[in-house]
Amino acid sequence: MDEEYDAIVLGTGLKECILSGMLSVSGKKVLHIDRNKYYGGETASITPLEDLFSRFNQTEQFSEKYGRGRDWNVDLIPKFLMANGLLVKLLIHTGVTRYLEFKSIEGSYVYKGGKISKVPVDQKEALASDLMGMFEKRRFRNFLIYVQDFKEDDPKTWKDFDPQTQNAQALYDKFGLDKNTQDFTGHALALYRDDGYLNDKAITTIQRIKLYSDSLARYGKSPYLYPMYGLGELPQGFARLSAIYGGTYMLDKPVDEIVVGADGKVVGVRSGEEIAKCKQVYCDPSYIPDKVRKTGQVIRCICLLDHPVTNTKDALSTQIIIPQKQVGRQSDIYVSLISYTHQVAAKGWFIGIVSTTVESDNPEAEISPGLALLAPIAHKFIAISDYVVPTDKGLDSQVFISESYDATTHFETSSLDVLDIFKRGTGEEFDFSKIKHELGDEDQ
Repeated sequence: MDEEYDAIVLGTGLKECILSGMLSVSGKKVLHIDRNKYYGGETASITPLEDLFSRFNQTEQFSEKYGRGRDWNVDLIPKFLMANGLLVKLLIHTGVTRYLEFKSIEGSYVYKGGKISKVPVDQKEALASDLMGMFEKRRFRNFLIYVQDFKEDDPKTWKDFDPQTQNAQALYDKFGLDKNTQDFTGHALALYRDDGYLNDKAITTIQRIKLYSDSLARYGKSPYLYPMYGLGELPQGFARLSAIYGGTYMLDKPVDEIVVGADGKVVGVRSGEEIAKCKQVYCDPSYIPDKVRKTGQVIRCICLLDHPVTNTKDALSTQIIIPQKQVGRQSDIYVSLISYTHQVAAKGWFIGIVSTTVESDNPEAEISPGLALLAPIAHKFIAISDYVVPTDKGLDSQVFISESYDATTHFETSSLDVLDIFKRGTGEEFDFSKIKHELGDEDQ
């Protein structure tokens, strides 16, 4: 460890592995350390299933009925990828897709009045949807056509509405959409977590709905993708990328101190008697707890089921959003389902996950509408984790800390955090053109 590195990355959560790959591709000499013996950190996939039971101190409740333990790969922080989203673009541009296989999620649903309905995303589905009455369907159809035809660089497509100055509420009002339609549009299509966006510029809402429909157009059934064998494959894919570009990895290595010089800038990382010198450190919040602050909590409940979700046409994978207003909350509840078809569960078994931002001192009661959709549940594991954000942007110290993972069931917010950290650390936007695209290029 006596070499000097441009950057040391601490923790092998997905964000840190992506950053390690991006920094290596950009020509930086990177050392990547994790105190754990396994990849993935908070975003690991746990296998065999017995390990999940022991992790939650429930070993005695493990049963033979779950099949072979090694057939399970259970994500601790489950999320889907938007097919046209930032993370997929990163995966494609970095060539990490060569290590992974993806399957599209079969359906995307929204909860209204105690039952779930398919999220309508095009004109045909809008007219067939049971979420709206006849006249509202026409108004919503006109709204979708407007969004599909909208081009940021062509004001003629804006139709007497300036999305740069007017807000999302004004956009809905222009088309006469009722509160119920606004609700599922904002939460199930634009994927906002709460209603604060209504006062923000309409352009962002239009961009988010376009991302949803562009993602849907790529694969058809839903806009979401999920990697075979679980999300734990993603950090390992980016770790391989970093290694190809010269990155060095050390697992099971304790980190005792982040060493700072007299000027307040980081100069290295100490493990025992050894110090690895560096110019920058990138890490997850657990490595520097005194430089982060808690802004809330997230509850996640992992459920083992032997059946699909009712009213989804027996889909083997689904995403369900319960908009806040439907259950009298400030933030949405997310429900996702994956199954043995993704090589994450034994034959005939499903993994359902319910997550939300905690708002009370009884978090489990808060997710009860989501748990009701998954019933009957064979077994459940509940985890409540703090949501923390860095108190320091890292520009003076050159220590760059990622945020916790939020309750959403997609990676868009995580990807934005990664790109923001990369820009702060290097002073530039990530240049996708630096990456070798062709398989085998790395051997040249």
